[in-house]
Amino acid sequence: MKPIVGCVLAGAVGDALGAAVEFKPMDKIRGSYGHGGVTGMEDLYGAPGMITDDTQMLLFTLEGLLLAKRGGGNPVLAIQAAYQRWLHTQDKEMRPDGVVEEAPRGGWLVDVPEMNALRAPGNTCLTALRSARKGRASSLERPLNDSKGCGAVMRTAPIALWSDDPSVVFEIAARTGAHTHGHPSGYLSGGVMAVMVQQLLLGEEDLVRAAQRARVELVRWRGHEEQAEILDRAIRIGTGKAKLTPELIEGELGGGWVGEEALAIGLAAALAGKDMREALLLAVNHSGDSDSTGALCGNLLGARDGVAAIPQDWLRQVELAAMIEWLCTEAEQAFGPAGTGWGGQGWG
Repeated sequence: MKPIVGCVLAGAVGDALGAAVEFKPMDKIRGSYGHGGVTGMEDLYGAPGMITDDTQMLLFTLEGLLLAKRGGGNPVLAIQAAYQRWLHTQDKEMRPDGVVEEAPRGGWLVDVPEMNALRAPGNTCLTALRSARKGRASSLERPLNDSKGCGAVMRTAPIALWSDDPSVVFEIAARTGAHTHGHPSGYLSGGVMAVMVQQLLLGEEDLVRAAQRARVELVRWRGHEEQAEILDRAIRIGTGKAKLTPELIEGELGGGWVGEEALAIGLAAALAGKDMREALLLAVNHSGDSDSTGALCGNLLGARDGVAAIPQDWLRQVELAAMIEWLCTEAEQAFGPAGTGWGGQGWG
């Protein structure tokens, strides 16, 4: 099994790279940075390299998995609890006496000051998790909304660690995605992402084959058609002869605001780029959810190629890199190499 640290760090780099241009149309991006768009880390939230809620939630996913592994618990429930801790960092409720409510117990990330920073948290995630805090949690069986925003897919990559069985990984990712996003394309995109990362960590070097293995799991689920169609299109575009331009991305794959589009853009860019630097720039330079598409592209290439492939000038700037390395090391020690810590264990 390859280390998870490359996947997480490269995702953080892509997230930080895209954050400065998220919400901006491509003509505005070109007006600010030139025809090619943004080419490096820009100052946002007070410094270059700052992560967003995408990486924050992914790290809480990893924390939940680690606690479930160490304690022999249910990963779906452990991740749900971890998301409540993330919610506490973003949505602190004040009692009448002005004292902040205590954080849910467990974990470490809630005590990291940078993880308490507000980095444009998604309204769908906040609303669903607030409901869960009040006793009405969303699930596959009882979804609270019909959202297919990309707030589920951007956080599921670490679930690849839980098992060497793709069907187990897919189901955990789908179920944790449904904590906040009730549309099949919202949570099934998370399943596809987690299985692709799993395959790459297990040694698959071909992104297309990793995507095809994830597709095998995808089509077993109801409501898979939309995600399957755009996944096929992303592979075709990412491996085609036409240059992957912002116009091609937007015309064929959309803006990345919803789960299936964000995953498609991240995958197409990962396939089209000659190296991680080029791929990440392709992933973030478009009129859409640039931090999420950059993060997904980075997760995929980091899982396949490792830390050494990350542009070092960008990696040196990314926020919380040392803490990310520590958390990934803890996870790697807990899960162990393939065939020991893994083993196809279920989630129930």
